Amino acid sequence: MPTSDREHVAAAADSANTADTDTPLHQGIDPDVDLRVPDEREELRHTIRAAGVVAVGGMLGAAGRFAIGEAWPVPTGGVPWSTLVINLSGCFALGILMAYVADRESLHPLVRPFLGTGVIGGYTTFSTFAVEANLLLLERHPALGLAYLAVSVLLGVVAVLAGRAVAGACGLALSGQEARS
Repeated sequence: MPTSDREHVAAAADSANTADTDTPLHQGIDPDVDLRVPDEREELRHTIRAAGVVAVGGMLGAAGRFAIGEAWPVPTGGVPWSTLVINLSGCFALGILMAYVADRESLHPLVRPFLGTGVIGGYTTFSTFAVEANLLLLERHPALGLAYLAVSVLLGVVAVLAGRAVAGACGLALSGQEARS
């Protein structure tokens, strides 16, 4: 049993080193990766690169969204057409991307985070959609607000499916056999 402060600190350090490493506090980015192992540190470098390409892609996507919003402002109490078009075209693009990247082992690992999370994520806007729907409801346009909510969600799903179908029809999507070869 430790009797001095120095022994208490040493005992605490020993117990911390042998603590259960499966607890959430001890898990890293990927619980299968131990960053203390030199060969597994590549995971950290990949995460930093991915964050960088997401940031650059997000900047490009947000700039596109901003340009469309400036060119096509939403009238007070009117349908937010620009946000609807932005979100639906983003859903369509995401459908194409999903079909294209599925099962492609030779694809650079930063393509998905750059295009999907970065460009498309920066371009589309759930928060603006929610605020605009809320404003329509608060401005005594409940039917228009509810219609905007329903149309956005339903057509968003249809746009993703359409993007996947177009990618398949254009030969951008791999069939199961091509993906394995």
